[in-house]
Amino acid sequence: MIEWSQQHLMIRDAMRRFIDAEIKPHVEELEHGDLPPYPILRKMMQTFGLDEVARQRFAKRIAREKAAAERGEPVHATSDGDSEQAGMTLIPIIELCRHCPGMVTALGVSVSLTAQAILSKGTIRQKERWALPLLTLEKVGAWAITEPGSGSDAFGGMKATARRDGDGYVLNGSKTFITNGPYADTIVFICKLDQGDDPKTRQVLTFVLERGMPGLTQSRPMRKMGLHSSPTGELFVEDVRVGRDHLLGETEQGPSRAHTKQTFSMERSGVAAMALGIVEQCRELCIDYARTRVQFGRPIGEFQLIQLKLAKMEVARMNLQNIVFRQIELSGAGKGMDLAEASACKLYSAQAAMEVALEAVQLFGGNGYMAEFKVEQLCRDAKVLQIYGGTDEIQVSQIARSMLAR
Repeated sequence: MIEWSQQHLMIRDAMRRFIDAEIKPHVEELEHGDLPPYPILRKMMQTFGLDEVARQRFAKRIAREKAAAERGEPVHATSDGDSEQAGMTLIPIIELCRHCPGMVTALGVSVSLTAQAILSKGTIRQKERWALPLLTLEKVGAWAITEPGSGSDAFGGMKATARRDGDGYVLNGSKTFITNGPYADTIVFICKLDQGDDPKTRQVLTFVLERGMPGLTQSRPMRKMGLHSSPTGELFVEDVRVGRDHLLGETEQGPSRAHTKQTFSMERSGVAAMALGIVEQCRELCIDYARTRVQFGRPIGEFQLIQLKLAKMEVARMNLQNIVFRQIELSGAGKGMDLAEASACKLYSAQAAMEVALEAVQLFGGNGYMAEFKVEQLCRDAKVLQIYGGTDEIQVSQIARSMLAR
């Protein structure tokens, strides 16, 4: 793929009209008020038929899995290999990130991370019960792995536990920095099986929790540097009792850590589209400002140091767009990035977005530090791309280990 198709461009233009009408008037409330993003995101999905597409794709997937189960065959994850649809999914991400990147995080964690965690490991019954409402955003989802003392050492520092109790389990622990945590209806809760052994070697299990369960507490949204339109919170689980039907796969067997790493791959590869939206918007704002801002009797765009900043922004935009095009091509072939490639994608994309956003603030000078000129918000929002889903340092380690293992 070397350029957007006409259909892609039509969707992009329609998405821009939707943003002008439905999101821009509410940016102040989303960023600095108490307006949750979910009603607007649901309207977006309905307007573009994304919810109906999700229903149709889910129905086909479940039909295939049921047919395979009836034949006694193993069920394998499948892809329709639709590059056009992949583009239709990525374009809203890019366009939203030009104005409100937090909304993309709130949307992606629900319809992608949380739903895909259930789709990859859950039984057919669990998928029908929990995944479809997440895919359509009828329900809000949260994927809970990070704990107050773990950070980058997600598994090694994990203290949340599941203790066998008759036919079910009793869960205890806390999670932090959980996207959608304050509003989540469905929570994928990752913990370790407590059998009295060494915590570091304990088996990892994944459960599905639901809002309102006795013993489950969801905090108010946390205050943070950026992504204000993406509610982030803490979860506290105290003696929450669940049956085996809440254990993903309804079995303790299976590679839970591997499934979690697959989810990391999905999260990391998605950063490219987010970074592209941020870079495109910074670039456009800077081009306009360089043409109209006059210093020393000349538009600042005539100065070579300003031209260097603009040129670097264009290089970053081209590189990010090519990464997105690769993702679309992979999707069309029914493939995806492995963990190492996804880590490389995230490392470059996050750094590019941050560098461009900082240069945009610098190009605007004092105005860039003021909220009304927009680049200030994009700079704050871009920073988290280097932190969540694994820090830059973790991506470097993952890439290098993969190279050395070949």
